[in-house]
Amino acid sequence: MEQTNRTWRFIRSGLGSPEWNMAVDEAIAIHVGEGKSEPTVRFYGWNPPSLSIGYFQQAEREIDLEEVARRGIGFVRRPTGGRAVLHDRELTYSIVVSEYDPMVPASVTEAYRVLSVGLVYGFRRLGLEAGMARLDGEDSKMATPGSAACFDSPSWYELVVEGRKAAGSAQVRYHGALLQHGSILLDLDADLLFTLLKVPNERLREKLKAGFIRKAVAINDCLRDLEKPPVGSKEAEEAFRLGLEEGLGVRLVEQSLTEGEVALARQLVAEKYGTKEWNLRR
Repeated sequence: MEQTNRTWRFIRSGLGSPEWNMAVDEAIAIHVGEGKSEPTVRFYGWNPPSLSIGYFQQAEREIDLEEVARRGIGFVRRPTGGRAVLHDRELTYSIVVSEYDPMVPASVTEAYRVLSVGLVYGFRRLGLEAGMARLDGEDSKMATPGSAACFDSPSWYELVVEGRKAAGSAQVRYHGALLQHGSILLDLDADLLFTLLKVPNERLREKLKAGFIRKAVAINDCLRDLEKPPVGSKEAEEAFRLGLEEGLGVRLVEQSLTEGEVALARQLVAEKYGTKEWNLRR
């Protein structure tokens, strides 16, 4: 996208609890929707490593919550759709912009495409040939029925490297804003992920895990294949910051959350993302 004279806010949040991470994304969306905050790109991580599930998933049916607790894994329901994601060795991003912004297409799939171009550039800055998956052709055959894992298959305009899903993203429009957030894998722990999912038997678990590994890929796996050194979170952050600037056609200016956003996020933790009523609601 051609560079414009627009500036967007850029926030490096560092590590946060699962309930805090989701509360902050929604707080930013509310403030952007109300015109109180500028469009925002945010990078963050997870402490402890956490499992997030999509808005429509049935937590107690699909997730082994006892195993999640036993292993000290955090747990939260996202405000966006999609399937389960293990957030550990990754870079998580969120993009929030008014849904009435001229750059935001009305179509969900086109909005994915516009907002995800910068992720393609980010992968390329790390020396990886990335592209966007379109599920109107051969890619539609990549889904594995029965798996609750998000990275099991690419969806419209999600990021793939060498035909395998390298970033999982989800999107919602609410509060007058569009929120897209996603997980960019640095390393992949499929064994841990599938230990946390409810599967009828071990044979099926191994089959689903094998299918998952064939269809998902992490940045450092790709770099090892190319005999390049692995990257850490700092290097990944810089590559994707520059990529998003280029893809969105904006200049990202580093700032912090406002006092109002922090207060609202704390309220959302107490009343929503930190509660069983929200996280186990389906």
